[in-house]
Amino acid sequence: MKCENCTKKECSKKQKNDDKQNTSVDPLSTNDENEEKSEFHKLASAKIFLSDCLACDNCVTSEEGVRIFQQNQKELFRILNLNKKCDTSKHKVLAVSVCPQSLPYFAAKFNLCVNDAAKRLCGFLKSLGVHYVFDTTIAADFSILESQKEFVQRYQQRNQEEHALPMFASACPGWIRYAERVLTNPVTPHICTAKSPQQIMGSLVKGYFARQQNLSPDKIFHIIVAPCYDKKLEALREDFYTPLYNSQDVDCVLTSGEIVQIMEQKNISMKEVAEVAVDSLFGEIKEEDIVRHDGRRSDGYLEHIFKHAAKELFDMDVKEITYKTLKNKDFQEVTLEKDGETVLRFAAAYGFRNIQNVVLKLKKGKFLYHFVEVLACPGGCLNGKGQAQTEDGKPDKVLLSQMEEVYAAIPIRLPETSMHVQKLYQDWLEGMDSKKVQETLHTKYCAVNQTASSMDIKW
Repeated sequence: MKCENCTKKECSKKQKNDDKQNTSVDPLSTNDENEEKSEFHKLASAKIFLSDCLACDNCVTSEEGVRIFQQNQKELFRILNLNKKCDTSKHKVLAVSVCPQSLPYFAAKFNLCVNDAAKRLCGFLKSLGVHYVFDTTIAADFSILESQKEFVQRYQQRNQEEHALPMFASACPGWIRYAERVLTNPVTPHICTAKSPQQIMGSLVKGYFARQQNLSPDKIFHIIVAPCYDKKLEALREDFYTPLYNSQDVDCVLTSGEIVQIMEQKNISMKEVAEVAVDSLFGEIKEEDIVRHDGRRSDGYLEHIFKHAAKELFDMDVKEITYKTLKNKDFQEVTLEKDGETVLRFAAAYGFRNIQNVVLKLKKGKFLYHFVEVLACPGGCLNGKGQAQTEDGKPDKVLLSQMEEVYAAIPIRLPETSMHVQKLYQDWLEGMDSKKVQETLHTKYCAVNQTASSMDIKW
């Protein structure tokens, strides 16, 4: 039986319904035997299914599999317990960064406005012992700005550089993992080099914030709350690791659903939690109301890059974008016309079926698009498999509809208008076009030869 999402050997993606006996792995159980028993070790290991993302056993090695399963609630509780012990040398500053697409889930699930949901989530996490709770919108600001700049450069070099265009978005780790380990060289040179918001947030917390607090990066334990499981894979990337401090930029990723599991275990509803203002990376300043980018279910790379490119390349101000639905609602295109000619053609391709069609066209040399926003999850990031799921693993359509309404109501802020971002470019990154910008905000995506043994992982 061949996996519909893989052109290589048979994988276990089809076995979700056939084999639910071995869906959980608990590599921490042996280590926990000698640890202090407490309320923090009552949670069962998170069950992660292969069909929740594009990653299959061709993409995940056995070593990665163990490290992925360590990214569950127990890892959070392990740090909380360490911080209760007398040996302060082992204490960690616990920082949690929350993705913008996770907040509508908490708001819709607990019938709150998004600002109240953010404050109550912050209050809940701090009641557990978390020291700082951040919003990752500022990291998405950087990622979008760098993606905009790179697209304009690629467009201007399109006649000199073979792989300049099309440019594929780099924010979705499920898509990146699939491109690097399955699609390889025909695709990887076209991927934008800007880091995802998650990993830029890792650099902000372990770099800028650590320096502001006079902390070594390894003294901070950084957790991301995200809508999908693919983010756990992304946190393991070797290019997001600092050997000098033996420190990952992101130490652990928990899905929105895993946070709710903790609440349920402790019999706590967000409506019962005291509101606490979300922290800022800038000292005593607290975050203001939640804002979002100009995207419908994601961070809006297509919208922002399209409008920026229209202005920079053709001196055209685009106020509203009109989407044309193609084969299905998750495959849409946007075009810019000037003097009767189509000068820009962008597409949004969500879900594997549409990704497959895009890649096939690229390989056949029939590719018309300059930029494609690629997301592994059908429906975009709000529909991440780490939230808004029914007990049988299917999308909760009612809840998802409510989440979309919540997300659409959040005020939009252009990344160019953020004073904090402009300040960080100067104070932290030594200017907008500096070498440090390339080192900190960019990486390189390339084909990966899978030499390590893979495992049949229920991911």
